[in-house]
Amino acid sequence: MRDEKQELLATLPAVTDLLKSQTAAGWLLRQPQSLVTDCLRRALAEARRQLLNGDAGPGGTQHVNVEGVLARANTLLEQATEPHLREAINATGIILHTGLGRAVLPAGVVDSMMGGLKGYCTLAVDRDSGERAERDELVEYILTELTSAEAATVVNNNAAATLLALAALAAGREVIVSRGQLIEIGGSFRLPEVMAQSGARLVEVGATNRTHLKDYQNALTDNTAAILRAHPSNYRVVGFTSEVGLRELAGLAHGRNIILIDDLGAGALVDLRAFGLPHEPTVRESIEAGADAVLFSGDKLIGAGQCGVIVGRKALIDKLRRHPLMRAVRVDKTCLMILERTLHLFRDLGRLRSEHPTYRMMSAPLDALQSQAQELARLIRAQAPAAKVEIAASQAFLGSGSLPTEAIPSWVVTVTLPVMSASQLARRLRLDSACVFGRIENDRVCLDVRTLTAEQAPAVAAAFGRIAA
Repeated sequence: MRDEKQELLATLPAVTDLLKSQTAAGWLLRQPQSLVTDCLRRALAEARRQLLNGDAGPGGTQHVNVEGVLARANTLLEQATEPHLREAINATGIILHTGLGRAVLPAGVVDSMMGGLKGYCTLAVDRDSGERAERDELVEYILTELTSAEAATVVNNNAAATLLALAALAAGREVIVSRGQLIEIGGSFRLPEVMAQSGARLVEVGATNRTHLKDYQNALTDNTAAILRAHPSNYRVVGFTSEVGLRELAGLAHGRNIILIDDLGAGALVDLRAFGLPHEPTVRESIEAGADAVLFSGDKLIGAGQCGVIVGRKALIDKLRRHPLMRAVRVDKTCLMILERTLHLFRDLGRLRSEHPTYRMMSAPLDALQSQAQELARLIRAQAPAAKVEIAASQAFLGSGSLPTEAIPSWVVTVTLPVMSASQLARRLRLDSACVFGRIENDRVCLDVRTLTAEQAPAVAAAFGRIAA
């Protein structure tokens, strides 16, 4: 048996011979020789391992000959050169899906950026004087317009905004926070841990479910720098609860000459009731209630790229800009381009609803979604006749910690195939060239049309056709 394996191993081609093949010559026109050679070596190593282990497969040694090695090397080359961060189709019903990149950027925003991304741009220069300028000032005008704040700055996410604000405004001093607001955000990052990194000292007051004004008053000392209010945008405490309003906290803070920081999390710029959702405190409301600095995300309810926004009193924002951490958490030109252009849509609710994918998905009428589900079901049946396809009323969610308890009525297309389980079908959809993400309920793959577009329906149906075949 060993001699037989040695004979088979001897039939495997050498890398130098494989590099002379027409197939490899085609690869070398597009890819560097080092990468092609590495993929060929890895394919040969797999072929040797299969022969030595006796697991060459149903075709015996047929698929470890030259053609088989080249086929495997081609797969390895595709895996090495295909971008891992790629386009996907979101049929989960979660509008701001963290795993799928959160907000879909408005098409008009993306199109308007092409010139600035392909060439140079005015990132940190004043066009009038030609002198160096602060890059965050590029978006300050629109942020102050939309929020009524005196000044604004932008960092790379809202956790960075919290870290910077505490480090610049309260390092070495006390910051008072209600126990019910000691939140944990994605990735197990907790507010007390972020605060510890900033150098500020946490002072907890009240109870998990109830905190009163007197709790804050009793905690004030000569070493108190700020009161921090963390809005529960990604959780809800219900039942026997009580919290102090922002206006009351502002009165207390300003009466003692300390800073009031409001961490809004998702950060609504408009009243969500206009889009059929419950009211969420807006940034403007926080500023008008007396918050000195308001922190919020740029990639949730604003729906731009990942960033954290800080608006508030000019003296405080200037202090943040001068802090050494600002250099570490600043954003790049792409983020600022996306943010500025997306913010323009918030000047007009009509444009926001029609041009911003997040708000279009939020407010899509149910009858239109039902028609969309019926059409998607028809297309899937045509591509995969063996599939059992139905439509049903369902619920979608905003996602990414925004309005966590609020379900949005929707419609789904449910699909099962007799030859595979729901989890197998869901995996095949993800790995298909269309890269479709759905969800599984009651052993069925569910495709929620609230996060799909009509233009994506043929691609989804075609994926089912390929899998069924």
